[in-house]
Amino acid sequence: MLRSVNIGALALEAGGELPSVTVAYECWGTLNGDGSNAVLIQHALTGSTHVSRGDSEEDGWWEGLVGPGEVIDTNRYFVVAANMLGGCYGTTGPSSIAADGAPYGSRFPFVTIRDSVHAEARLADALRIGSWHAVIGGSMGGARALEWAVTFPERVQRCAVVAACAASTAEQIAFAQAQVLAIRQDPNFAGGDYYDGAAPTLGLGLARRIAHITYRSEAEMGARFGRAVQPGEDPLGDGRLRPSTGGSVAGRYRVESYLDHQAHKLVTRFDANSYVAITEALMSHDVARGRGTLREALAPTGCVEFLVAAVNSDRLYFPAQSEELAAALPGDVKVRRIDSAIGHDGFLTEVATVGELLRESFFAD
Repeated sequence: MLRSVNIGALALEAGGELPSVTVAYECWGTLNGDGSNAVLIQHALTGSTHVSRGDSEEDGWWEGLVGPGEVIDTNRYFVVAANMLGGCYGTTGPSSIAADGAPYGSRFPFVTIRDSVHAEARLADALRIGSWHAVIGGSMGGARALEWAVTFPERVQRCAVVAACAASTAEQIAFAQAQVLAIRQDPNFAGGDYYDGAAPTLGLGLARRIAHITYRSEAEMGARFGRAVQPGEDPLGDGRLRPSTGGSVAGRYRVESYLDHQAHKLVTRFDANSYVAITEALMSHDVARGRGTLREALAPTGCVEFLVAAVNSDRLYFPAQSEELAAALPGDVKVRRIDSAIGHDGFLTEVATVGELLRESFFAD
């Protein structure tokens, strides 16, 4: 069940503040008397708080990892998943209603990964959690988990950074910029103030297509689709030069149909402004910003136990970036590998492997 806490005003890293912030979250299990059994799980870019089915009928995005008798056993641990600041699943974001009764829209300020972590720390305070048994995240969630360990090392006993890195690279920023521009250049975007009219679904769908290409490996797409034609369609027909009203084409290859499907799924559940806000936050990710070298920035985490894991076929967050992070952490941290042909999304699809790594590192009996 989705819950929420108002944490009051929040000063922002880039300046200014949000005058009133609500943080939405889901939780599973029961917090023990001394608050020592709390686990925080951080979602990826367009993810939600719904990590596990729990009492609902909807599978979570890490279903089978969290629950009674699972690796993160909710008979033993109190699990929390919070929605990212700037999101559209209950935490204050561009679609939230401002003090004047209208959505923030274009007035929503620039927020960073650090801002969201500070908001999540206020949530932890409200839940009376002084220290997390573990903070765990994949992709953007891994960036948030790492930022937690550096910003509040005294509040993080263990930290899992999966398919993520210490700072967004030039290539990652370039992919992100293309996605953001796809949304901003949609005529319906209206500078971000579209809530009383048509939503910029074409731009958001294109952003999703660009992103999803980076989430899957070339080998996986080749083996799955190759040059196969979508049944009943002809990519060699005149329709290739006459896009439909949905922005796609009349005669498609199967891989095009797949990307169209991914785009359609996202535009039915996600807000374009939130996609821009959170993508910009991820572009800003640099755990060493204002903290010296990477090694200097990570030095305060000497008391934190780390699990750093990489997907061997990841072409968005390369395993070499995980190696760089691990080498800069205090102590001897080895990168664990998730063997998957999928690509970046392997951190989501290889639940059993992720679970085994977590069991060995943080949740051994």
